[in-house]
Amino acid sequence: MAPACALTIGNFDGVHRGHQAMLALLRGEAAQRGVESCVLTFEPHPRDFFAARSGQQQAAPARIGTLRDKLTDLAQCGVDQTVVLPFDSRLAGQSPQDFIDQVLLAGLGARYVLVGDDFRFGARRQGDYAMLDAAGDAQGFDVARMNSYEVHGLRVSSSAVRDALAAGRMDVAARLLGRPYRISGHVVHGRKLGRDLGFRTLNLRFAHWKPAAGGIFVVLVHGLSATPLPGVANLGVRPSLDPRDVNGGRVLLETHCLQWPAELGPEGAYGKIIRVELLHKLHDERKYDGLEALQQGIAKDCDDARTWLASMHAETHRQTTRDRI
Repeated sequence: MAPACALTIGNFDGVHRGHQAMLALLRGEAAQRGVESCVLTFEPHPRDFFAARSGQQQAAPARIGTLRDKLTDLAQCGVDQTVVLPFDSRLAGQSPQDFIDQVLLAGLGARYVLVGDDFRFGARRQGDYAMLDAAGDAQGFDVARMNSYEVHGLRVSSSAVRDALAAGRMDVAARLLGRPYRISGHVVHGRKLGRDLGFRTLNLRFAHWKPAAGGIFVVLVHGLSATPLPGVANLGVRPSLDPRDVNGGRVLLETHCLQWPAELGPEGAYGKIIRVELLHKLHDERKYDGLEALQQGIAKDCDDARTWLASMHAETHRQTTRDRI
């Protein structure tokens, strides 16, 4: 028999403010029952699975965050445990009642199940809230649902976050997420072309092939020094580079720090886990005609980033001054 838990189920892509409100409610219900709070999520995203199976991969949703970031964000929300269930043919074909019996009850010991207002489950999405609620009555577990969460009249959802990121509206995305949009991971080796161009980069792999955001961004880098480092980052597939390079074809977040910490030395960042906050989009990825044009483009991006950061610093200073008056 699995230990008892209070459970919520979902993809939790982005762990936005709607998710955060749901997780706060879950923790409260878990505390009342004296059980652990638990999130059940899936990898790959079910829509990824069905898109690949149908041969229509482009129909898969863009991914907001990596699995690493999802697990980190869920832990920061105070969840006791997260279970990642592989979404495969067996799970896709499981009947709603079998999902309740085998996964929720036998596997996880759910005493309380909290779902969103559009929750569907089981083969061909046959299971819904009414069926889950009826099963709870019959089989001895509580069921609740949480209605949509709004910020300034805007329904908070992973789709809304994806739309904001696709439009380059990082301010809107941050409002929906409750924090700046960010990507974390280990710094990996690349072609070392950046240092030849005079712009050393920190490379993070974005595991999913279709990130929700893309282009050139003003960023802050956490994890290399005591204070965040300002920088410029390219999120995408780098159209100006040879696709046969060491990371060819992979989505990378390549970040150039405007102030490189001297104590790290030229090789000191490799293997470190960093978190990059994408604050402002400068433009989409561009294909440059040769390395000299690429070098000039990066230099202009750095200048534009410094200008934007200076304007934000000035605005923050004005706001602080007004608050003191």
